[in-house]
Amino acid sequence: MKILEIKDELSRTSYPGRGIIAGKSEDGKYAVSAYWTMGRSAGSRNRIFVSSMDGEGGTEVIRTKAFDESLIAGDPSLIIYAAVRTLGEKTIVTNGDQTDTIYDGLKKGLTFEQSLRSRKYEHDAPNYTPRISSLLDLKGGADGGYAYSLSILKSDCGNGDNTLRFTYTYDNPQNGEGHYIHTYMEDGNPLPSFEGEPVKLALRGNIDSFADEIWNALNADNKVSLFVRYIDLKSGKYESRIINKNK
Repeated sequence: MKILEIKDELSRTSYPGRGIIAGKSEDGKYAVSAYWTMGRSAGSRNRIFVSSMDGEGGTEVIRTKAFDESLIAGDPSLIIYAAVRTLGEKTIVTNGDQTDTIYDGLKKGLTFEQSLRSRKYEHDAPNYTPRISSLLDLKGGADGGYAYSLSILKSDCGNGDNTLRFTYTYDNPQNGEGHYIHTYMEDGNPLPSFEGEPVKLALRGNIDSFADEIWNALNADNKVSLFVRYIDLKSGKYESRIINKNK
């Protein structure tokens, strides 16, 4: 699979929707995670990422939050949710409330894939937005080293009666490489779901240059929020960055 540049791939369409990147830093020291939201409607654009502490586990949780509470309409569960949770040496990043489903499943001893068996695409016909999820596991590889997985749950070409489930796991990821999965192939009505395997991307620079590269590549009108995390593979300590268009 050809390795692509972030700026080229992310700017290829004005609306790739929500996207997740997982991989390994160029210097080989960090597990890398990124997640962003985009929106075409006022409701979808009315979001920010915020950091809070989980009272149960005492760990940091990244959540979506309405920027203007007065603009919330309809079912808020599709836009307001915990996007990032950590469980020991595992980091869960998703585009919906399946973050909690995976977190609870892992606590019960289920795998990433098994945890998602109870879920399907989002209930937003006719788009049936895919649920995309990632798991970065510092001890999850076949040799006990770093591995990451990406998942997508989507309808069968817009057929709401069928759920297609795909999980991709990458053992021993290479330095400076990652994989990217997103919700929509391009703008449209209805929006066409992502197709094919996750895209291989070149990951370069430190956390700040990486975050800037993603943010600058996304469509200026449709981008909403960005989360980036670099996790030290030896210590498990991490740095995070959040960029919100709404301020």
